[in-house]
Amino acid sequence: MRVYTRIMLRSDRTFDLVTCARIGANCTHFNLRKASRVVSQLFDEVFRDAGIRGTQFGLLAGIYWSGTATLTQLARLLATDRTTLTRNLSLLRAHGLVVTARGRDRRARAVAITPRGRRALARALPYWEKAQSRIVRRLGLKQWRKLMEALGAIVRLGASI
Repeated sequence: MRVYTRIMLRSDRTFDLVTCARIGANCTHFNLRKASRVVSQLFDEVFRDAGIRGTQFGLLAGIYWSGTATLTQLARLLATDRTTLTRNLSLLRAHGLVVTARGRDRRARAVAITPRGRRALARALPYWEKAQSRIVRRLGLKQWRKLMEALGAIVRLGASI
């Protein structure tokens, strides 16, 4: 069996394993997504006992923090698109954790956390603290602070694109 290490691209540039390794080591997108999956798995594992997923916790916290926000405002706050947000809200709405209603502008939809959602958030908070402190402890406070600073800078890049 012959192993192919080179693929010819239409531009006649060769794409090889060395290039792929360089991408794996240096690609911002690849490495942020990989790190995000690791963090998501850690939080989901810890949140399992709270009966909630990490993404749901973050969404509930964002909704609670924003008060009653429109889908557009919430999408901007969470740096996501409205379609993804709507899909993620559907499960929270089905479990009675959030409600959506027409905003002041009849074209806008507002999202608010319900009392049941606030209780779920409060119940999950100790699990979040456990996961958060585990990450800070493993990274070290100095490295964690640098990470938070770098992530903030990356989010600000999105606002300028």
